[in-house]
Order: sequence, then structure tokens, then C-alpha cells
Amino acid sequence: MFSFFQLNHIAPSLNKKLAYGSFCFILIISVFYLSCNKEIVPKPYRPSIAHEAYRLSLEQAGLAETSLGKDWIAASINALRRPVEIALPFKEAFYIDSTSAFALAYQFNVLRGQRIEMDVNIDSRQPIRLFIDLFRVTGDSTKPWIQVASADENEKRFEFEPRRDAQYIARLQSELLRGGRCNVTIRKMASLAFPVPKRNKKSILSFFGDPRDGGRREHHGVDIFASRHTPIIAPARAQVRHVGESGIGGHVIWLWDSKRLLYYYFAHLQSDRVEKNTWVDAGQTIGTIGNSGNARTTSPHLHFGIYASGSGPVDPYYFITKTDSIPDDISADLETVGKWVRSKSNALKLMSSGGSHLNHFPSLKRHSAMKVLAAAKNMYRVSLPDGFSGYIEAQVVEPMETPLQHRSVSVPQIIREYPEKDAVAVEYLNPGKDFVVLGEFNDHWFVREQQGRMGWMEISLATSTRSSSQ
Repeated sequence: MFSFFQLNHIAPSLNKKLAYGSFCFILIISVFYLSCNKEIVPKPYRPSIAHEAYRLSLEQAGLAETSLGKDWIAASINALRRPVEIALPFKEAFYIDSTSAFALAYQFNVLRGQRIEMDVNIDSRQPIRLFIDLFRVTGDSTKPWIQVASADENEKRFEFEPRRDAQYIARLQSELLRGGRCNVTIRKMASLAFPVPKRNKKSILSFFGDPRDGGRREHHGVDIFASRHTPIIAPARAQVRHVGESGIGGHVIWLWDSKRLLYYYFAHLQSDRVEKNTWVDAGQTIGTIGNSGNARTTSPHLHFGIYASGSGPVDPYYFITKTDSIPDDISADLETVGKWVRSKSNALKLMSSGGSHLNHFPSLKRHSAMKVLAAAKNMYRVSLPDGFSGYIEAQVVEPMETPLQHRSVSVPQIIREYPEKDAVAVEYLNPGKDFVVLGEFNDHWFVREQQGRMGWMEISLATSTRSSSQ
């Protein structure tokens, strides 16, 4: 098998092989077209061509069976199995280590009518390919997620609109032997323009599903109140399908959005400014607010409804109401990302990105060691030595540069890769060797020996060591 250093040595030829393999795979798979599985993406969706082509290239180059190749394949699956659960809007900075296989997944909730935008910025000395793929969580243990979209390999911006309320996972995975500092921003917002300019959700006084006619029917839209003659605009580019009188709706307009396969219904108008079979752009005035039809006894307002082709009325609320789309700036020290830190006090709890405690994790003791994976707002996303991760406030941890103890070995000691009794040994310390204690976790010390090697030493076996002068 190849070591990292051998792979790094053959990187130029490796990249050529991977590029050629990717090209061939794309030619083959591009023949087939798959639908976007009901999610709306800017371009017609095809399978994760770039990601799958890269994996195929690893196999064709004979690298899929190397330790690093296996790690890359495993990382792609493990990221989906253990995604970082986040609340939107969200912004995070992290580091991609070129010496290891990198994959990261974020899981978040999206409501029908909202649009998700994700931007990734990479600061790297060399060009780096980053594969961005989107999956919908199914809740089915036999098939827990379904891939629904992929970003173009050369683009670091990705957006989509769901056609159902669901949990989604966005996976980011880089090619091997490339690294750098990254920033990712994920926002959610209304997918349509609010149909009455200079108004917002505060002007909605009647909602989807409200009873009508003494409970004999339901309200299939939202009522947006404004003064008579207030302009009404098209919420998206669409075709005018109908303009005229329509019973209880009074003077109405129907628009057809071929991108989203939706009809937009505007009722109780005072006047119209469009003609049938013409096209209108988002923001274009199509009519004015009135109280025609069965709204003659109420204040002027717009009844705005949305109807999905083939499935009937849809709640317009999340299509048009704005959300907080600007994430908090990162105030945590970015220089700490990728480094080990330790807790400064007892009874600390890991948190979600939104700041709520993860109660299924035990409290951390003082000096608990953890590695900083990323920074978001005033928090760090950390990984505990047992593999669990979460967020913790930056102010409650400290760097490990200053040792907690200086010790000298009295009897032979083993430094292990993880704080487990059967973990791989990374160093053996003979009597007389010095080491320092930097942190602890699960009855183990996190130590650094004289040559700079770091690892874990079981405390109960190290009690025979003696403290040396500070």
C-alpha cells in the first residue's frame, strides 16, 4: 500500500489519471438523465458526476485499495451517517488537511417554499476540487437518505428549493492531497417575492386553512391587507393564463410558473395591468388591490393562493415571508481551528450550532481535551477523543501550549493513539524519559513526550511516574 508521502510524490501523475478517468466517466453517465427528485435546482440535475467519477478514477488508478483511498471512500459515507446538525442561517470556518481524507456534512430543516443558498470559499495555495452533494433524509432505516442534487464541480455556490418539508444533508468532500482554509455559508429565504411591495408578513391577517362559510370550507391562501389601488407584483417570472371575473374571487389573475410547476392566484383586485398569454417578470406590476367579489364587505386586500400542478392548493406563507438570512459573524479565533484545546472549568456541555445543550452527552470535566474542527459565531465545533462532536463557547476553552504537569517516567509507559486500553501504541517511554501532561479524558492523560510526539497515557498506570520541577 502507498503511504501519504508516496502518494504525495506521485500526485502530479495521480491528478492526470483522475482527470482522465473523470472525463471518461462523465461521457458515459451524461447519456442518462435523472429528474431532480422534485427538488428545484438551477440546472437539470444529474447524478453526482464529479464525486462518482473521482471515486472511479481512484479505482482505475489502483488507489482505492490504499489506506488513503479507503479512507476517502469511508469518509464520504461516515459524513452522511454523522452529519453536523445546524440551524440556519449558518456560517462556519474550517480547515481541510491535505494529509488525510476530508468529508463534512451538515443537516438542516427546510420548509416547502423556502430557498436554500450555500456558498463555499476556499483559501488554498493550489487549486482544489470540492464535491458538494445534497441528500434528503428519508427516515427509512434501509435507505436513510436519497441524493437529490449536486453542485457543478467548478462552482462553489449551490442553491435549491424543496417541494416538501424535510431534513436535508449537504455533504462537502475534497479531493485527496489538497487542503486549505474554508468558509461555508448556508442561508434560507423566501423563494418568491412578496406580492405586495413594501409590505411583509405583518400585513397577512388571514392564513391558509382558516375556516370559511361557517367551517364548510377552508381558506386556500393568505390575505394581505393594504389600501385600495396598492400595486400587486408578480412573485416570479411567469405566464399570464387568465385575467377576468371569477365569482367569489371577483376580479382575478392567474399566473403559471413553469420553473416551479405552480399556479399563482390573485383575487379581489381593483384593476389589472396584464394581458392573457403574456409573460411577466418578478417584481412587475400586474394589478392593484381592491375588494371585489365576496370581499365587498371587508377592507381592501389581496387573496394570494398557490396551486401545485396535479396536487392542489399549497400554503403560500413560507414562499413569500422573509427569514433571517444573514448569519452571525465569526468572532472565535480562527487560528485555533485544527488545534487541540482543553476546557477551563467543570460541568461544561456540548451544544448545537443554535446554542442549546446536547443533553445526551455527559458533562465535561475541567482540562478535558478536544480538537477544534471549525469556528462558528463565538463557538468552536470540537471533536472529543471518543469521536463525538458538538459546539462549545470559545471562551470556556484554552490552548494546550502551557503544560498542566511535568513528569518523568519511573517504569515503562505506553503512549496510545486514542484514550483506550487497546488503542494503537504510538510511542514507548523508558524510565528516565520526561513528558508533560496537556489535558485528560476518560481516565487518560493527553501527553507530549520530549520529541514532540503526542498521545494518550492511562492515568492509573502512570501514577508511578514522578513530578519534575516546573
